[in-house]
Amino acid sequence: MKERIQEFLRIENKSSSQFAEEIGVQPSAISHIISGRNKPSLDFILKMLAKYPTLSTDWILFGKGTMYREDAADLFSAANFDALGEVADREKENDASNLVRDEVVKDVTNKTNRPSDLISADKRKASRIVFFFDDNTFSEYIQG
Repeated sequence: MKERIQEFLRIENKSSSQFAEEIGVQPSAISHIISGRNKPSLDFILKMLAKYPTLSTDWILFGKGTMYREDAADLFSAANFDALGEVADREKENDASNLVRDEVVKDVTNKTNRPSDLISADKRKASRIVFFFDDNTFSEYIQG
């Protein structure tokens, strides 16, 4: 992981002290990670991902994929929220176990259950969406 952090610093054209200040850690922490003395903690990685939301979680943790997310911007478009609503509608038709959950969602959302309706109703915007899969993997999308 230290190689990926070094590559990130090189691509972002940041010094280790500048990076440390940006994510709120001691400069010595960066130095120890880069030298190989310490491995980055979960707190360190979370701070890094919070400061750089376009940075790929899979890339920084596992070295998979590209350094930056390519699909984050498209996921947050209104068209995609409509598409998610259509997928949810199809799932409801196929899965009777969703009935109880759907009633709770309807109560909470004033009888609407489409993500686009939720967004237009209260003017909040989604900033992060995480899908957890049954094989213990996940996909995370962050609006840039």
